[in-house]
Amino acid sequence: MHPLHTLKRSPLRPLLTRRDMLQRMACGFGGVAFSALYGSSLAQASTPKPNPLLPRSSHFKPKARSVIFLYMDGGVSQVDSFDYKPLLEKHHGEDPYKAMGRLEKTQFANVGKVLKSPWKFAQRGQSGLWVSDLFPEMAKQADRLCVVKSMTSKFPEHTSANYFLHSGTGLQGRPSVGAWATYGLGSPNQDVPGFVLLNGGLIPSGGMDNFNSGFLPATYQASVLEAKDPPLANIRPSEKNPRSQGMKMSLIRDLDQQMLERAGQLDALESAIANHELAARMQLTVPELLDLRGETEETKRLYGFESSFAPTRIYAKQCLTARRMVERGVRFVELTCPRVSGDRWDAHGGLVQNHGENSRATDQPIAALLQDLEGRGLLDETLVLWSGEFGRTPFAQGSDGRDHNEFGFTVWMAGGGVKPGFSFGETDDWGYKAVVNKLEMHDLHATLLHLLGLDHTKLTYHFSGRNIRLTDVHGEVIHEIIT
Repeated sequence: MHPLHTLKRSPLRPLLTRRDMLQRMACGFGGVAFSALYGSSLAQASTPKPNPLLPRSSHFKPKARSVIFLYMDGGVSQVDSFDYKPLLEKHHGEDPYKAMGRLEKTQFANVGKVLKSPWKFAQRGQSGLWVSDLFPEMAKQADRLCVVKSMTSKFPEHTSANYFLHSGTGLQGRPSVGAWATYGLGSPNQDVPGFVLLNGGLIPSGGMDNFNSGFLPATYQASVLEAKDPPLANIRPSEKNPRSQGMKMSLIRDLDQQMLERAGQLDALESAIANHELAARMQLTVPELLDLRGETEETKRLYGFESSFAPTRIYAKQCLTARRMVERGVRFVELTCPRVSGDRWDAHGGLVQNHGENSRATDQPIAALLQDLEGRGLLDETLVLWSGEFGRTPFAQGSDGRDHNEFGFTVWMAGGGVKPGFSFGETDDWGYKAVVNKLEMHDLHATLLHLLGLDHTKLTYHFSGRNIRLTDVHGEVIHEIIT
């Protein structure tokens, strides 16, 4: 029994003291606070949120509006493509420990002899950029290329190197560069995704996390389209009657709204609703976007639609689709390579067949893409990036392969504000290690964002108690390659 109940009531003494009243009502104050918070969350949930893909202002005037990332999965050999090293011819077949001195540990510890390139190099175009016969069609585009020969990676194996290339860290679960670009700028076209992955048949080591949104809202992850018909499940409405389809969508919107009102603001739920709405719009726009029948036969031949090599036809379709996407305002398009009879660009053995088949699949379509973008006035506002996760050793693995080499390799860019017909950075005389203007992925990412009008130090997202950015605490814009 409460002590108050033992007291005799007096006309001069209240039945309930002020202190007792506060003790008894303490839980009530909590209830009032909870009611206010709960009501606020309901009000916020019931208020329509702006489309997360709406275009947003850049930090400064951009050079590029869109990016096409030609991802060369597996690691192209720099000394067989764009980084000519005559010393390999002079010392071909020699012991690399005697010819080159100290060697770093290789991934598979199977070091063979110094290996010259099986392909001849020549200076191409008016710029005189070195390009080997491995890429006969790209060689004709030399005056459009900005070749960077001093890229490095921190990781010697595919999975971590792929994560590093895509997200700036060797760990799983971080946002891909395409997700960061779309998060920072939104997308000019609300009827298609802002970040699209055109899957040619090879998903890289590390899987789909290479293209994920990580801790960013799920709206910004890549939407995967495949080189088949249809390219995406359920892209064609099952309802023949547009009215019935509209009624279904209306019901889904009502159910989504009811769920929001009950659950409050949840990123996973809000992103799912945004994706539902985008999917509905995609059913109207994507079939037309991917319908290549309107393209001229001349354009299709240019890309390689009539090639006798099936992987070329697949990649030709991807490259032409990428052009159509940036033409319609898609912010970031990434292409994976088609499957050839051997492996991806991962030439641990059979270098000539491996690189030869992968080049045959991609060379003509890429050259056509650059030419087509230029002809349509799109190259100036589209940054084309060509890169793998690392390069290859200048000495053999076994007798006729090349091991992974993270110490120096080549990437190139075209359009979108980079200098055409330009070479930047150098590896040593063997093409082994970057020695002049040494770069890493953070610098490449900082430059890519800069060309899109974004300051990489200001593009942040608060997660796990701190503001995180694509380049972490690293990265310098490569101003020397920018027009």
